[in-house]
Amino acid sequence: MGDSAKTNAPKTSAWKNIKTEFGKIIWPDKNDLLKQSVAVLSISIVVGLIITFLDTLIQYGINFLTAL
Repeated sequence: MGDSAKTNAPKTSAWKNIKTEFGKIIWPDKNDLLKQSVAVLSISIVVGLIITFLDTLIQYGINFLTAL
């Protein structure tokens, strides 16, 4: 009761596993990083403008309905 499953797998150091995983990371080069940053900034501005437009439109509609 309450016994955990036991495995015969060898125990390895957590730091060794972390070092192995960090070795698998592929860092983007300067050009890719610049392109991705510009894309994120552009999309953020477009989404911000859409939200601003919708907010203004909804606010106008609510003000129109409450003025009646």
